Amino acid sequence: MQTDIASFFSEIKTTYNLNRPFVVFRKPNQHTITGYVQNSNELFYLNSFKEQGFIFAPFNKNEKTVIFPIDECSIISSEISKNEVFKTTKINLDVKVVVNQNSKEKHIQLVEKGINFIKNNSAKKVVLSRVESIENIDENVIDIYKRILNNYKNAFVYIWYHPTVGLWVGATPERLLSISNNTFKTMALAGTQLYNGSTNINWKSKEQQEQQFVTDYILSNVKDSVSNLEISTPYTVKAGNLVHIRTDISGKLKSDDSLNELISKLHPTPAVCGLPKGIATDFILKNEGYNRTYYSGYLGEINKENATNLFVNLRCMEIKNSTALIFVGGGITKDSNAEKEWQETVSKAEVMKKVLKNKKH
Repeated sequence: MQTDIASFFSEIKTTYNLNRPFVVFRKPNQHTITGYVQNSNELFYLNSFKEQGFIFAPFNKNEKTVIFPIDECSIISSEISKNEVFKTTKINLDVKVVVNQNSKEKHIQLVEKGINFIKNNSAKKVVLSRVESIENIDENVIDIYKRILNNYKNAFVYIWYHPTVGLWVGATPERLLSISNNTFKTMALAGTQLYNGSTNINWKSKEQQEQQFVTDYILSNVKDSVSNLEISTPYTVKAGNLVHIRTDISGKLKSDDSLNELISKLHPTPAVCGLPKGIATDFILKNEGYNRTYYSGYLGEINKENATNLFVNLRCMEIKNSTALIFVGGGITKDSNAEKEWQETVSKAEVMKKVLKNKKH
């Protein structure tokens, strides 16, 4: 159902206040905003990739994927004008960023352990992450989402809520896969620097190697399911206050039943896990010291009008009890510097902090 933007957000706000499950999202560089409002508070899990709806998958493949089934939801949409800037309430001035010296030392020790693990020929790359807490945040989550929409036009911007699971918002720059009319698309995204006003970046060998790992992994894992593969030249893309190296990959599906196989092969990607995937995942689960839950999982619509669009859950946060838990990480290789890796996570945290702290838009 198409509605005007004011009515759209009024309905979503009412849905949230009634404690009902919903998801709202806007795809990268598009002007349509879509909402799934589930008709009950039941928690549905994905049983088959032939189902239709919006899925929310965790990092750990052994944990269940949540689905808002299309036949259990009301779907609403609205158009956002090209130059729309949403007005929001004043941001709370008393937000408290909880990052202490122990947090820094702990992450640096973790990264150094990862570097040693790689140098002992145990892995090529490991992606290591941490959680940063922001307390006393703005209670108006719809306004938080509007500020994300204002700031991150070229990201998949979402707010997802289920009373049993929790509330998540994010602005992810990374597509896991897109399938439409048997055409397959994905991307290899890795390497990170602060945006300094230009995308003319001098990428260092460590960053180029990290991105090449991701590209090679994807190509080797999709070649049996995808024909006529086309691979772009690596190029620089801006994502909020950061820039990354990106390679676009596309082709034709060999079978209509390839979705399950492709997701299994691609998730988790080396951009959020490492290589070899099994060894890197095992290192993460044993050493990070917390449960990523849905951070670095994936989310999006499956089998909607014969199309599937899934995105990796990066640049995201979970909000609960007036606290935002911001998830940030980075790819570690043998050439990594632990202090620089810490600083990279600090820069990545700013993507979500920008919509929580007192900054003008």
